[in-house]
Amino acid sequence: MPGKYFEELEVGMKFKHGGRTVTEMDNVLFSALTMNTQPLHVNEDFASKTEFGRRLVNGIFTFGLVVGLTVTDLTAGTIVANLGYDKLNNPNPVFHGDTVYAESEIIEMRESKSRKDAGIVRIQCWGKKPDGTVVVEFERTVMFLKKVSG
Repeated sequence: MPGKYFEELEVGMKFKHGGRTVTEMDNVLFSALTMNTQPLHVNEDFASKTEFGRRLVNGIFTFGLVVGLTVTDLTAGTIVANLGYDKLNNPNPVFHGDTVYAESEIIEMRESKSRKDAGIVRIQCWGKKPDGTVVVEFERTVMFLKKVSG
């Protein structure tokens, strides 16, 4: 199923996307691939002595997961590019075994000044645990294709 074209979106539209349970392998592999040796992510002994009592999932992984969870509903095959991410916050931790769901809201739209076949859309995104605890929030600016150019 394709994502949405520019004309199919409106300011105020809200989307609830799927979710995914985060595993220890996700966290360790992502940290290794990105050369992030932060002991809060990869050293159980170290992390057990912190206020969290256990390892935290890498916040950049959580951010990327939430972006990925939105693709099927919003952007699969219908964007030119992601133009930027703003106001990224990780207000609560994610631990191995937590499930994260994504939500989005269209907050701003305009015609592209450089391309007649595209429009610019700002999307507020949230990653939440099943109980509603927000684990990541950010704004995303996307250049969407138009269904009909002109």
